[in-house]
Amino acid sequence: MAYKISDECISCGACAENCPVGCISEGDGKYVINADECISCGTCADICPVGAPAEE
Repeated sequence: MAYKISDECISCGACAENCPVGCISEGDGKYVINADECISCGTCADICPVGAPAEE
């Protein structure tokens, strides 16, 4: 299952910088994950300081 970033996102960019497949990009007010490219590795959730990414 792909990860999704919640509204808790503070737009720090840590998730995008550390995503091994580069499926995270800056969206409107928060970062977004391309579900078709996400490999559900959990790196984004592990690195996020506010716990915004979670499995859908």
